[in-house]
Amino acid sequence: MTSPIRLLDSTLINQIAAGEVIERPAAAVKELVENAVDAGATHIDILLREGGRTLIQITDNGCGMERDDLWLAVERHATSKLPEGDLFNIKSFGFRGEALPSIGAVSRLTITSRPAHQDTAWELFLEGGVKNEPKIVAYPIGTRISVRDLFYATPARLKFLKSINTELSHCVDCINRLALAHPHIRFHLKETDRVLIDYPSSPSLEYRMTQILGADFVNNARPIQGQRDNVGIKGWVSLPTYNRSQSTEQFLFVNNRPVRDKLFHAAIRVAYQDLLAGNRYPVVVAYLTVDPDEVDVNVHPAKTEVRFRDAQIVRGLVINAIRQTLVSHGQTTSSHLGDQAIAVLRPSAPPSNIPSYAAASSRFNPSFAPPRPPAFQGFIPSSPTAAASVAQNLYEVPETHNDWPLGQAVGQIHSTFILAEKADSLVIVDQHAAHERLVYEQLKQNLHEKNVASQAVLLPEVLTVAQTDLALLEPHLPELQGLGFDIEVYSGNALVVRQIPALLSGLKASDFIHDLLSDLKELDQGVAVTEKLYEILSSVACRGSIRAGRKLSLQEMNAMLRQMESTPLSGQCNHGRPTYVELKKTDIEKLFGRR
Repeated sequence: MTSPIRLLDSTLINQIAAGEVIERPAAAVKELVENAVDAGATHIDILLREGGRTLIQITDNGCGMERDDLWLAVERHATSKLPEGDLFNIKSFGFRGEALPSIGAVSRLTITSRPAHQDTAWELFLEGGVKNEPKIVAYPIGTRISVRDLFYATPARLKFLKSINTELSHCVDCINRLALAHPHIRFHLKETDRVLIDYPSSPSLEYRMTQILGADFVNNARPIQGQRDNVGIKGWVSLPTYNRSQSTEQFLFVNNRPVRDKLFHAAIRVAYQDLLAGNRYPVVVAYLTVDPDEVDVNVHPAKTEVRFRDAQIVRGLVINAIRQTLVSHGQTTSSHLGDQAIAVLRPSAPPSNIPSYAAASSRFNPSFAPPRPPAFQGFIPSSPTAAASVAQNLYEVPETHNDWPLGQAVGQIHSTFILAEKADSLVIVDQHAAHERLVYEQLKQNLHEKNVASQAVLLPEVLTVAQTDLALLEPHLPELQGLGFDIEVYSGNALVVRQIPALLSGLKASDFIHDLLSDLKELDQGVAVTEKLYEILSSVACRGSIRAGRKLSLQEMNAMLRQMESTPLSGQCNHGRPTYVELKKTDIEKLFGRR
């Protein structure tokens, strides 16, 4: 026989709530620091011990609390921040009144606070959710909250914590995100006696980004900005060649609230889809502003997820803002690539034996030739794919010019790399990576201009999909038809494919449609059909571009350089690899001891 239904006591209720809101020390740090921000603090000190397990202490110079407010602050659902009955007009970070009682239920919590209009401070102590009477103490204006022995009251939760260094790294990441949201606030973080963070207040977001992400990011990032209806975005995104192996350095904010939003991350992925390999991620600092009643921040206990009333406007704005910036700076590669190349070339010790000229020349055989008047008539990649026909007329004869952004070609190394000379630098171009981008952009342009011929399949392909999938795909059939497909609903939930774009000869239509359906489901129908086609064109361009090992004439090399200078995003191939590296003359001179 089951036990009778009964009401849980308040202590157990708070412990359950703590498991949802406070899952690790970093979550407690986040809630307490956000409270300090809401209190108008301009200086916040954080002290941790053992990664926050034994002590989390937050000290601020905010507005402080009176005795009665202090007593109520640790009661569940007691808050001063939520407008009367208006859960969809939230402008503060906290609004549910759950953080302090949840933390107090699983720790030993001490709150000391003094408002500006009082000469005395009050201190309140909780242990396992049980309050003691507040007492008068001496303390300056502001608030100090000390959390000792987090999760001592719930040993099972304590077992799930990771190592001290892991928990500490989560706390540091939390403070970095909040610091990026509030550059005007000074943040100071110590682990026992070791200072980990000391960010002075600054009105400049660029200065705060330099403090957190380093000058290298600022040098390799470009600003984004956009507006659509009542939604705005601004921030900085890294060049594609400046990337990371994880997405942990994507800092996203909605109305200055740090979030980890699937739609936001998916939009970033789409914006970089043909610029980065699938396992690489850009560095992003992006701020979205939206009317509070157009976004729901009350969808997750930790308030790190949001839901937009019109998600597609947000998604389109993010993609377009990032893409416009990347296109406008598409010929630029990261500044650190040249430094990395110089570091590789620099010997770790002087060579003990200098090889003879004959021995050296047998291994190093670049195809140099003096410049001559161009007589270029175009070249065709040795590939049977449709990309070859696009590439055939890709280049025009370049003019003679002494100040081209990528210089003048002077030779080729290993039939793979083009060497170009500028007045103050040497440019090395990966011919396959560069040509891959050129062919891909031309294919995309043809697709965009609907300049796509259709090709009948030998045998019409019939495939059956679920009724829900058919309902998802049907609105996109006219768009597919405009891109060279001929797809009809055959009967019931069957589709018949009679034609495909000639550019994509060899495409298995059933695989394409199933992949497209997966994307439509994943991105809540926000993905355009062309985005899936771009993925396929990227593969076509890779197969159809000139390969490493092919000898090029100087005219062909210069033609490629001129086309790169006029092609969007030519600084990297479709998979995110740089297409060229620029070595400054001064750095080369240093290699040989000339400087």
